[in-house]
Amino acid sequence: MRWPSHTVIASLSCHQLRSFLRACARRSSLDVGKKFHAVLITSGLAASRDTFLCNALLHFYALCGSPPCAYKVFDEIPNSHKDTVDWTTLMSCCARHRMPANGLHLFIEMRREGVIVDDVALICVFNSCARLSNVDVGLQGHGISKKMGCGSNIKVCNAVMDMYVKCGLLGEAKRVFEEMEERSIVSWTVILDGTVNLESIGSGRVLFDSMPERNEVAWTIMVVGYIGNGFTHEGFSLLREMVFGCGFMLNYVTLCSLLSACARSGDVMMGRWVHAYALKTMGKEMDIMVDTALVDMYAKCGRMNTAFKVFEHMPLRNVVAWNALVSGLAVHGMGKLILDIFPQMVKEAEPDDLTFTSLLSACSHSGLVEEGFHYFHNLELLYGITPKIEHYACMVDLLGRAGRLEEAWVLIKKMPMPPNEVVLGSLLGSCCVHGKLDLGEYVLHELLRLDPYSTECHVLLSNMYALEGKKEKARSLRHALKKRGIRKVPGMSSIYVDGQVYQFSAGDKSHPETTKIYMMLGEMIQRLRLAGYVPKTDSQVFSGCDSRENNADDFEEIEQALFTHSEKLAVCFGLIRTRAGSPLYIFKNLRICLDCHSAMKIVSRIYNREIVIRDRNRFHCFKQGSCSCSDYW
Repeated sequence: MRWPSHTVIASLSCHQLRSFLRACARRSSLDVGKKFHAVLITSGLAASRDTFLCNALLHFYALCGSPPCAYKVFDEIPNSHKDTVDWTTLMSCCARHRMPANGLHLFIEMRREGVIVDDVALICVFNSCARLSNVDVGLQGHGISKKMGCGSNIKVCNAVMDMYVKCGLLGEAKRVFEEMEERSIVSWTVILDGTVNLESIGSGRVLFDSMPERNEVAWTIMVVGYIGNGFTHEGFSLLREMVFGCGFMLNYVTLCSLLSACARSGDVMMGRWVHAYALKTMGKEMDIMVDTALVDMYAKCGRMNTAFKVFEHMPLRNVVAWNALVSGLAVHGMGKLILDIFPQMVKEAEPDDLTFTSLLSACSHSGLVEEGFHYFHNLELLYGITPKIEHYACMVDLLGRAGRLEEAWVLIKKMPMPPNEVVLGSLLGSCCVHGKLDLGEYVLHELLRLDPYSTECHVLLSNMYALEGKKEKARSLRHALKKRGIRKVPGMSSIYVDGQVYQFSAGDKSHPETTKIYMMLGEMIQRLRLAGYVPKTDSQVFSGCDSRENNADDFEEIEQALFTHSEKLAVCFGLIRTRAGSPLYIFKNLRICLDCHSAMKIVSRIYNREIVIRDRNRFHCFKQGSCSCSDYW
């Protein structure tokens, strides 16, 4: 699309000028439109023509996805000449470009100026509130919509329900749903999404079966819900019905949603099926978003080599794809490899703040202190990125793991923003590892000001007391937690066997094969002892017993508790249900304990098994008596 000369432009009427801008917007010709705008300014036409031309420029920039230019034109229009469409155009632009806070600010200004609020403005407000989980403004918007009589407007009601669902208020969303005189397929899918994610997959299935019409979004919500909750068979059965029974084609949005669910649950079998389907339907021209989701899925399922292969074969790689790879390598403790490939990344894509969060985290997990300092101190100088609290948290963790706690504390005090729970929690964990009890007590005090009901920090300090031999203080702390009704999150470990997920908790005896599992556990503990395993009972706290006392019954109770940790039970189940020599992949919701970490190294050697455990922080790959973390975790 070519732009006309100065002479031609000068001869055009306002109507013709606006028509030209609308044509640029339809074709997303941002460069042509910018040149046209420049000619208008240099010719003095922008100032001399009526404000309708400015309105057209605003709409052009908003539709072409240039919020800064749209804002600039918007500010140049006198408030007396801004109508509802101008305000909502800019609000919609903010919503599309992930600027929800700007959208809410515009709405407040719009109300202050007395501009008439229409249904489009309300939908923008609800979308922004949904993204920000801002239920307070959402409630005000809902009240305004009722006063305006928008209760019969399906699009407004759908946006209201979505806002309530995103804010975790399923009851409010259901109330709006029940009051609707007429519902669309979108209405049903919004309430279905909330029911599956906020209530239960079972309740969601009841609603799904009662839907008068089901589109691919509704099917995807259900399949993703099943996969995310570990119901592989149900999810796969529904997916087959969706594809082969109803004839739905899985587009890139659905594929990415499925792969994301597989990544969260660790369901690599379903992930491989999705990969095969994508290759069959898309061929070599795989969508970059699907490729990126595959890299993320394989990395989070413990198959880092496969993730790397997918990444290497990508025809096009952007910063999001690189971040997926770097993040995966980071949680697998491959910090040195990240530093090796980082120069290649800089040539292909401009790293962003997420890139450096993963890179610094990798340095922390790999003990690369000097390298971490180098990148942190050059964030702004070389890469133009202002350090965020996530980067400071990584540096505090990096210093803390290396035993440089005083430096970590100095860094916290120099931070340009107040420390959050992640920063202080990281330092508390390092205090526990390195036995810095005094600093640990102070950090806990600061943490409790931010989150009085945090169980993890209490447990960390309790373990620290126990390791220092202060069992009474440890018991007192845990007793205080119980009195306040605060309970430790129970440890859960999952393992996939024959396409089905099995979950275990500490001391679990609910499994149908419990007898076989505990027989294998007894055999495993016996072989572990012969191989030199000594249970790490120091950090275990029980009422009425002290590991310093020579009480055989107490020691037996402590050891038995260690033996029946959830990951040990999951490993025993894997040993009896999988073929000899095959790897075991286990997913735990909490951090692996010292005793299990020590035991898994020996188990991997005596049973000749590779054991991969994903805990809440990272992956541990146990092989032939050693761990990929090199005991630096």
